[in-house]
Amino acid sequence: MDGVIALAQRLTPAQRQEPEWSPERLRARPDLAGMPPEVAGDMPPQRLDRFDKKTRRSLVDPHARSGFLRRVAVLGSAALLSGFAIFEMQRVLSIGDMTPVESVVLVLFSLTFVWIAIACASAFAGFAAIMARRIWPVARPATPLVRRTAVLMPTYNEAPDRVFAALEAMVRAVDELGAGDAFDWFVIADTTDPAIALEEETALMLARARLGGRMRLYYRRRRQNIGRKAGNVADFCRRWGKAYDHLLVLDADSLMDGETIVELARRMEADPDAGLIQTIPMLVNGTTLMARLQQFAGRVYGPVVGSGLAWWVQKEGNFWGHNAIIRTEAFMGAAGLPVLPGQAPFGGHILSHDFVEAALIRRAGWTVIIADDLSGSFEESPPSLIDMAVRDRRWCQGNLQHTRVLFGRGLNWVSRSHLLTGIMSYLTSPLWLLLILSGLTLALQAHFIRPEYFVDEFQLFPSWPRIDPERALALFILTLAVLFVPKVLGLIAFAADGRQRRAAGGFIGLFFSFITEIIVSALVAPIMMLMHTGAITEILLRRDAGWNPQRRDDGGVPLRDLVHRHRWHVVSGVALAAAALADSWIMLAWLAPAVTGLVFAVPLSALTGSPAVGRFIRRLGLLRTPEEKNTPPIRLAMSEARPAYTEAIASAPSLLDVVRDPASLAVHLAVTDRMLERPRGKIDPVEAMAAAKIADARTIDEAVSFLDKRESAILLGTPPLMEVLAGLPQKTAATPAE
Repeated sequence: MDGVIALAQRLTPAQRQEPEWSPERLRARPDLAGMPPEVAGDMPPQRLDRFDKKTRRSLVDPHARSGFLRRVAVLGSAALLSGFAIFEMQRVLSIGDMTPVESVVLVLFSLTFVWIAIACASAFAGFAAIMARRIWPVARPATPLVRRTAVLMPTYNEAPDRVFAALEAMVRAVDELGAGDAFDWFVIADTTDPAIALEEETALMLARARLGGRMRLYYRRRRQNIGRKAGNVADFCRRWGKAYDHLLVLDADSLMDGETIVELARRMEADPDAGLIQTIPMLVNGTTLMARLQQFAGRVYGPVVGSGLAWWVQKEGNFWGHNAIIRTEAFMGAAGLPVLPGQAPFGGHILSHDFVEAALIRRAGWTVIIADDLSGSFEESPPSLIDMAVRDRRWCQGNLQHTRVLFGRGLNWVSRSHLLTGIMSYLTSPLWLLLILSGLTLALQAHFIRPEYFVDEFQLFPSWPRIDPERALALFILTLAVLFVPKVLGLIAFAADGRQRRAAGGFIGLFFSFITEIIVSALVAPIMMLMHTGAITEILLRRDAGWNPQRRDDGGVPLRDLVHRHRWHVVSGVALAAAALADSWIMLAWLAPAVTGLVFAVPLSALTGSPAVGRFIRRLGLLRTPEEKNTPPIRLAMSEARPAYTEAIASAPSLLDVVRDPASLAVHLAVTDRMLERPRGKIDPVEAMAAAKIADARTIDEAVSFLDKRESAILLGTPPLMEVLAGLPQKTAATPAE
């Protein structure tokens, strides 16, 4: 609030007392304006049903093409491994004629094994790439930046103290490297909570005051959240994008150190064919067991997986929506998202926009690169199973929308593979569930149902369901090995770096963390399997996910809510245990990991989402990552800055405070986004209702009391209505009842 008052005091007394404020005049003042002058440009929606190859740009550097041998090595190895495993499964089941249930088991096994075989082969490539990079490090020339980059921080009802503390830390880090003039910084808000919107404005003024005007920091809040995050970024591009060569896109929980930000801009300037360069963010700041579990897995196994993917996809990489730099020309010219025909969840605005944008950029002839060698890129993870389910529900809907994009004209086959990977990341859950149920059905059939030995009246030899137990055991061991290869290779690569290993607790600490991660993940996996299956079922029933802000810290959930969310998981676990026990104790033992996780879903969810349990695990030294012992300087800078913002937003003005005080109103109007022209006859019902309530009120206090949250949010973004509201009488005495 002090920052707001200090800036407001720069206005002359005549300006502060003027009854009607001019947003255009105030917006022109560099110390108050929310955004710089607009430099408009076109970003046309792309067609998926047609593409003219003649419009595809030619590569400037002919060596920018991807090689074929890497893809043959990874995908060929996966194909050979899958072929062998499928052949062995067919031999396991085909002692005698295959029954219909056995055929279903074979098909489901084939689909799920191919998935893990590709991950296994890719992990070997990633392991080799990491080890080679340590032996032969690549030099990074420190060339000066000559082009301009806009750093975008989209936010939607997030904690402003976290957002602006992170921005301040990044601004200072880049400035200390002498590259400050090459970057402008933008908070592009889609916030719909009026209280948080005013907190954002307070944090903005404080950030500008603390940075002393050395860096250009701007803020814009949209009145209408059309297209969600993708629409937010597209709106920025159409109005300001032409002023910048590159866009560095973040998330509200993103943090990147200065060296990584500057290096991304250098690489974009050095590579005229690069349309997008994506970093691999590390998870940090995990406070619960679930967050720490994801953090550890991402830090230890993630580099092998990410480097393997980067090694074989080469110039046809992917975009994960944040912590990436994009060439503005490529993005605006090629990545305008179409609105899919039909209603949500399969139609409408594309939720998982990032995969599609990467595919469209590559289609237009630009390269998409995964910079797996860059560290210093961070994000946070959901704190609990429930929060993961909420996030995955939205991601699942967005990824299943890609079935409408997968066969778009002109897309590169590797881009299609990324889209298919996103789809399969959720479809594998019902496939695994069906595989378990089919296998259990096969066992129960053999145990309880008298086989029809002679299915043909002229058959000389009987047929019955049989399997080869020795070959089945060998295949099970092979499947487990393929499943765990990425984890083991990641662990070896991580432990081979002495500095990382010591920071994570040494060999012993790392080993016990590895065992803890495997056990807890095995217990949680069946719960996530059913959650994903439920999400897919809801989508098939045409239920939209909506758009809710994500929790970042506390994963605690009331017991009643836990029971409600996991009740069917527990019932499923009990039913699965009963069916397995009906066959044999051995079958129950085989299914013990899945049964245990489901039956104890409620306490598991409570424990993994508890900050207290997370602190206890940390005191034990389990699931430790190097960044916890050696905190990155950028995180220290953010932590040091955050208390100032927390204190400032605690005294942020309310809507009533803003309209009562001319100075606060002036500052608010200065940072308010201009109202875009609307077609005649299209009236926003929320805005109309707010106007009607203000017209019906006698005082400012009464008008504000009439407004609900949605109306207040629209009001804050409507300068004419704010001026009308401010022109009402102040409340001086109690209004007599009529």
